[in-house]
Amino acid sequence: MRMYDLIQKKKEGKALTAKEIAFFVRGFTFGSVPDYQASAFLMAVCFCGMTDEETAILTEEMMRSGDVLDLSRFGDRSVDKHSTGGVGDKTTLIAIPIAAACGAVVAKMTGRGLGHTGGTMDKMESVSGMKTTLSPETFYENAEKIGICVVGQNKNLAPADGKMYALRDVTATVDSIPLIAASIMSKKLAAGAQNIVLDVKCGRGAFMKTPEDAETLARAMVAIGTRLGRRVRAVITDMDTPLGCYIGNALEVKEAVEVLGGGGDERLRNIALELSSHMLSLSLGISVEEGRCRAENALDTGAAFSKMKEWFSAQGGDVRMLDEPSLLPASKEQILITAEEDGFLAEMNALLVGTAAGALGAGRKTKEDEIDHGAGIHLLRHCGDYVKKGEAIARLYASDEEKLAEGKRIFLSALRYEKKEPSVPPLIYKVIK
Repeated sequence: MRMYDLIQKKKEGKALTAKEIAFFVRGFTFGSVPDYQASAFLMAVCFCGMTDEETAILTEEMMRSGDVLDLSRFGDRSVDKHSTGGVGDKTTLIAIPIAAACGAVVAKMTGRGLGHTGGTMDKMESVSGMKTTLSPETFYENAEKIGICVVGQNKNLAPADGKMYALRDVTATVDSIPLIAASIMSKKLAAGAQNIVLDVKCGRGAFMKTPEDAETLARAMVAIGTRLGRRVRAVITDMDTPLGCYIGNALEVKEAVEVLGGGGDERLRNIALELSSHMLSLSLGISVEEGRCRAENALDTGAAFSKMKEWFSAQGGDVRMLDEPSLLPASKEQILITAEEDGFLAEMNALLVGTAAGALGAGRKTKEDEIDHGAGIHLLRHCGDYVKKGEAIARLYASDEEKLAEGKRIFLSALRYEKKEPSVPPLIYKVIK
């Protein structure tokens, strides 16, 4: 078998066999297929696509290129939750304590963020002492005892994806539905959960810009998981405007605590309940409606917040910071952003708001960059609100005045005012089963 022939076959739009896909993935992962041939192959996939069967085979080969976690000891109760990424998206910190408080088991691997803000791991590390690297024994023990354990992604988890994504990133081959779906699902499947809930974002702050594109990706990922023996559900949600009131790392932990404490932003609370309802439905074999009732009860009784503290404490976190969020890191330089005119906030572009947060220091451009856990944005008003000139809209946090000035410049460019009340996108577009 020659890589040249596989490239030619895919360039002609023909479907590849399981053996041919395995030849490519294994060869590229272990070095017998050079980057230039892999690049040509990935470009051919971008232009010609893949069938559902090809995509499932590609995903499975990528999944099996490294370690695969065995969560079979938890039976059907194991559940994972994944978001395709957004601005102010701290739903993992809320949804998994809710699910665990109701009897699900979330033994999860997560990553650091590149771009606007940190990933779930960076947010967790905003709490002093929080460990995101644990021994396998402690990982399973915590999951068994508490119902939650979240650690940094193992480098041996789907290594084919890591190597392939690095190449896609520099060869303009990122925007292919089969490749995106295989990339996400190979890691989720290797992480071992029997049940997977996907939060597929759409809008200006998301990779998928329209609900239609988000649905195409969601259906592809659900189909892959189903073919490979997992129960998968996808919820398509809005990311045209930021989610919640805080964008950052410590700031997002603070907001997660607010929601788990019974308050917080209504949209954020609703989406966290929606996701946890589906997590419970799949892992406990109950209806979504029953899952919602149990999830709401876990919030209302304080059981979910107690579970969050139990989770953080077991991984070394200083839970005093959860009980008193004022103890969380906060950057010393602050500035208040005020409305430049009277009118409705017709637009608060999520992509630009996220870019502003990154400029303030809340994100990183490379994996080696240091993140400022205390940097970010506190939104005081939202898209659709009526404001008067001079009224406070947001507070920005950064470690120095230069970053603060740049963040302010970008944030102001995200805003647009209108005299007429604008329509606000729905929070949840569709659920794909």
